[in-house]
Amino acid sequence: MEITGRITKDATVHKISNDKQVVNFSIAINDSYKPKDSSEYKEIVTYIDCSYWLNSKSADYLKKGALVQLFGRIGLNVYTSSDGKALGSLTFHTNNLKILVFAKKVQTPEITPNPKAQQNGKDEPDDLPF
Repeated sequence: MEITGRITKDATVHKISNDKQVVNFSIAINDSYKPKDSSEYKEIVTYIDCSYWLNSKSADYLKKGALVQLFGRIGLNVYTSSDGKALGSLTFHTNNLKILVFAKKVQTPEITPNPKAQQNGKDEPDDLPF
């Protein structure tokens, strides 16, 4: 099975045993449809938890916002909550992944001090109107 979506938060690596590690991340799949007898589209988002066992180094590239194409199989986790409700969640067991669009790097702007202001000891702008 193949799914494509955007990573919702940076991937994490969990050590299971001495030689086994798993990369966990979550993706969001956006879809839309137009209901019968309506002129407006409805947007739906499906969130899927993913696990990747083959290469823990891939977590360095699986950052929030990256668009990924995943190949694997879907699993269903079913459990009972503390109040007795039956609940479930989807997990995608990834066999192969492709990063289609890398996440944008967040850059902090460099603040360069004004050399004239340092000479005067005052913080004055360069271009005075007079």
